Amino acid sequence: MTIDRAVMTFAGLMILLSLALSQVHSANWLWFTAFVGANMLQASFTGFCPLVMMLKRLGMKPGCAFA
Repeated sequence: MTIDRAVMTFAGLMILLSLALSQVHSANWLWFTAFVGANMLQASFTGFCPLVMMLKRLGMKPGCAFA
């Protein structure tokens, strides 16, 4: 798995988890969904993503988006 796919997988899981928690626990979990979306938006413009930096340090291969 490349870093690109890992980032998209992680973001998708975090969004689905926060949506589920907003239904079960509190609607305030939707703020976490908004945070993940905002982080994805800024990463698309700047190319900066903290998760990418961590995955590179762990030795994962970058894909074409985060080369």
